[in-house]
Amino acid sequence: MKILSVVGARPNFMKVAPFIRSINNYNKTAFIPINHYLVHTGQHYDDRMSKSFFDALNIPEADINLGIGSGTHAEQVGRSMIELEKVFAIQNPDWVVVFGDVNATIAAAITAKKLNIKICHIEAGLRSGDMKMPEEINRIVTDRLSDLLLTPDRFSIDNLKAEGIPNKRIHFVGNIMIDTLELNRAQAEKLSIYDIVYHNQIIHTSNYQIRQSLSSLNQFALVTLHRPSNVDKKDILKSLVDFLVDEASQKITIIWTVHPRTQKQLRLFNLWDKVCKSDNIYLLHPLDYHSMLKLNMQAQIMLTDSGGLQEECTVLGTPCITMRWNTERPVTLREYGGASVLVGNDILRIREEFNQTLYEPRNPERPELWDGHTADRCLGEIIDYT
Repeated sequence: MKILSVVGARPNFMKVAPFIRSINNYNKTAFIPINHYLVHTGQHYDDRMSKSFFDALNIPEADINLGIGSGTHAEQVGRSMIELEKVFAIQNPDWVVVFGDVNATIAAAITAKKLNIKICHIEAGLRSGDMKMPEEINRIVTDRLSDLLLTPDRFSIDNLKAEGIPNKRIHFVGNIMIDTLELNRAQAEKLSIYDIVYHNQIIHTSNYQIRQSLSSLNQFALVTLHRPSNVDKKDILKSLVDFLVDEASQKITIIWTVHPRTQKQLRLFNLWDKVCKSDNIYLLHPLDYHSMLKLNMQAQIMLTDSGGLQEECTVLGTPCITMRWNTERPVTLREYGGASVLVGNDILRIREEFNQTLYEPRNPERPELWDGHTADRCLGEIIDYT
């Protein structure tokens, strides 16, 4: 059997790593080993957003790197399809495996379907109900085309059934992201918060000052922002910056890992200087997986618009303020036992939830089959497919 796994951006890397590990373990005893190829479209192509994750998670160098790079959604999908068609035609795999909801996912699914290659979608069935999200379109189209839909939770199963997907194509396997978390938890635990902050600063601060402001290791808030709904309009981004600088940072030290898109918008809207001048906010470059996991493990509170971090916060127990109006991961919400609460970008809601949540205790929860063995179940479903 020949499998081609296609990845394109950072969220994919955390999902493909345990899948490759599972294939390698299977091949150690298999009578007929699986022939696996890794294809990287290059949607995230710089070292901080791509190479560092490959290195940290022991992902082998991609067998094929298409180097698609940045561009509009149409440009990325179109260029990826053109190059993937050539790869698929030459390799002629039995399966194309795609992950999550990035542009590489939909490009690979469409291309494989047109070539009559079986498609397996890992993390199928997630729905936010928001068609303004490019990821939502990617999810729906990919699921519609896939032969094997492997879901992370029972909400996802219900979504697929409601869309008329036959039961025989749907299999509940759990969350493959948690495999990566569990495999790397011990290594992340060994890291120093001080060293992470000091070596990844955008604006240099002395190690002494960092140690003074982080004298209690769990007394910091962790912030990530990157979605267009939060960073592409000046009035919205300004209100978020004003809250973080003028209110939140007065109560707790803030560690903010700044996405390149967000830094660009902060500079464009003349907000960068205000953030940089705050004495209690540390601005960091995008981090490698272990460093970000360590910060999440120790943070008092998370403020984010990331989907994957909602999941990690649930398992780690980090109280999470999710700056989105909807989520494709309802299992992470407090009403379903998770750690996250949705606040959108409404400052009144953010302020209220921040003040209520700031000193809440950690409450780790483990949804069904989020047990660190999802990749093995994924591979098993592919092998057993008829």
